[in-house]
Amino acid sequence: MRNIKLIIEYDGSRYRGWQRLKNSEETIQGKLESVISKMVDSPIEIIGSGRTDAGVHARGQVANFHTKSTMSIKEIHKYINHYLPQDIIVKEVKEVSERFHSRYNVKNKKYVCYVWNHWVPSVFQRKYSHHIADKLDIGLMEEAAKKLVGTHDFIGFSSVKKTNKSTTRTIEEITIEKEGNMLKFTFVGDGFLYNMVRIIMGSLVEVGLRRKKISYIDEILESKTRSMAGQTFPPEGLFLEEVNY
Repeated sequence: MRNIKLIIEYDGSRYRGWQRLKNSEETIQGKLESVISKMVDSPIEIIGSGRTDAGVHARGQVANFHTKSTMSIKEIHKYINHYLPQDIIVKEVKEVSERFHSRYNVKNKKYVCYVWNHWVPSVFQRKYSHHIADKLDIGLMEEAAKKLVGTHDFIGFSSVKKTNKSTTRTIEEITIEKEGNMLKFTFVGDGFLYNMVRIIMGSLVEVGLRRKKISYIDEILESKTRSMAGQTFPPEGLFLEEVNY
């Protein structure tokens, strides 16, 4: 049995997220499984590095699947991209060890979130960034973000319901860069809970708009209560940038 690794780029605008649903045509995983199953003439299940929410994009999603197909890597790559819709593309195809698992072997992930910060919206950035008209204080947001770096229980920054699984994660880095009116927020961590990056973004924006003090982040971490945190940030500016193994 061969183990095939894919690196995938997609525009999540018209999809209900990564994870396959009953209507597979509405998800990234469903689209890929449909094409690959036809290619090898047998049902294929794809293992993704993790789920992305509805409307979230990816430049470096990673997945793998097992097959007995004797097609060459180049043939597999060409076939998949030929039959996928234009808003999903497989950037790289590689045969890997049988032990490789897209989800369990992850060392860290990088997410990037874009904010168009100007009172005039941008026509060309509207699908790939979130517009905030009021000026954000980058310095305050950077100070608030420092409180999130390290190992914490991030249950308060998550939409996870009660669970027996650990909600402790390690954020290695949060950076904020400004280029013109565009702000780029980068998050690197060993894993992220459901909606975690989007809720962190919503909370940092509260600080950046001076609605909350920097200590607001401490309060959320200590309370471990979702209702304390900011709103879940809209998905259109968020990208799964990279998955490292």
